[in-house]
Amino acid sequence: MAKRKAEYLRCTPKATLFRAESVEHRNNVVLHAASKWAKGEAAPTNRDVGRGISVNSHFDSGNIEVVDISNSEKHGVDHTLNLRIHADPYCESDKTAHFMWFFFRVTGVRDEQLHLNIVNAGEGSFPTAWPNYQACASYDRKYWFRIKDTAYDKKKGVLSWHHKPERDAVWYAYFAPYPFERHEELIAEIQSDEHVHLDLLGQTLDGHDLDLLRIGEPGKDKKKVWIIARQHPGESMAEWFMEGLLHRILDRYDPVARKCLQQAVFYIVPNMNPDGTWRGHLRTNAAGANLNREWDHPTKEHSPEVYYTRQAMDEIGVDFLGDIHGDEEIEYNFLAGNEGIPAWDDRLRKLQDEFCSAFLHTSPDFQLGNGYGNDEPGQANLAICSSAVGQRYKCLAFTLEMPFKDTDYAREPVQGWSLERSQRFGHAFLNAVLAVLPDLR
Repeated sequence: MAKRKAEYLRCTPKATLFRAESVEHRNNVVLHAASKWAKGEAAPTNRDVGRGISVNSHFDSGNIEVVDISNSEKHGVDHTLNLRIHADPYCESDKTAHFMWFFFRVTGVRDEQLHLNIVNAGEGSFPTAWPNYQACASYDRKYWFRIKDTAYDKKKGVLSWHHKPERDAVWYAYFAPYPFERHEELIAEIQSDEHVHLDLLGQTLDGHDLDLLRIGEPGKDKKKVWIIARQHPGESMAEWFMEGLLHRILDRYDPVARKCLQQAVFYIVPNMNPDGTWRGHLRTNAAGANLNREWDHPTKEHSPEVYYTRQAMDEIGVDFLGDIHGDEEIEYNFLAGNEGIPAWDDRLRKLQDEFCSAFLHTSPDFQLGNGYGNDEPGQANLAICSSAVGQRYKCLAFTLEMPFKDTDYAREPVQGWSLERSQRFGHAFLNAVLAVLPDLR
């Protein structure tokens, strides 16, 4: 049986909820920490903390808690910051409170040598993913680079990095964030195109809209292509992928895009988990549901995102599904197929092989040799989206994974796997879709 993510989960106790705001003076360093609680309550409005270092995650998609900050003149370090990642709500299906996603700002640090420690990294969802990981940093929240001096102490369970910021403020993140506000801007931009129809699938538990973009006009012989992303909100590369894909589909000068829209209608959900995105979660929605384990029994009360999406699929139909994700540990782009579903047959195998062959041809960033492996016949987990959809509609369906780190076969030393590469990967994806469109039914 394939070793999918669920097999790597470590059971950890439900996270302790910390105070939302604290201000302390320690060795003349002003410590300011603000964050959202896992249950979604906002911290009090920030107050003036005077001069000194400020650590803050009280913003869209932010996540960090401050343990302490201290001055230090040892080993060339000016300040040591000990931090904790705040956990998602407890996830019953996975028997853990997930966490690895972090995103925060540090202010008052120009030309100061920082030593940052995430002290609970070893208790996170996938601790074996920390080795070889490099933290992301940005001064403008647009261009993100990697901190080369990042290390993981397995014995202590601490992720650390050293950095000397060149500006007054710096943002650090697990991966280049795609905040909910940018999602809203993307929806506004895309739906303004005359070829796009915006449908509201429903609302989430926190009251966010769950958006479905229909691109192209339905027709009798047109294929119904579904592409969804970000069931796991911390996998922000998935929505960067979608942004690249959407921009290409709507490029009226692109011959591949034009051909696709002649043959198919695209149904796209760029962000399946708005609540988790805004809250700064790694893998769950507001109720602690891992949406990619809810497709066999979604409910409005626990997983409305899946409930409404599957309802729309039943009404519209599905000929193709791509579910876009990110993998914390594996340093490759890869596809997880549906070999284990009861409906798997020669037709679906041929379609999947054809898609993979076309994707290999159009993007050197794609490969087939490394991934989760295949499920044994009849042993697929039908609570997982791609398996559930492939079985329910007897269609080509798969999960596409991108790395949080970098591609082992084509490393980029400054940014690693990045938002820019994710966008271009989404751009290239369309060629592979076009290759299989005539044979989907």
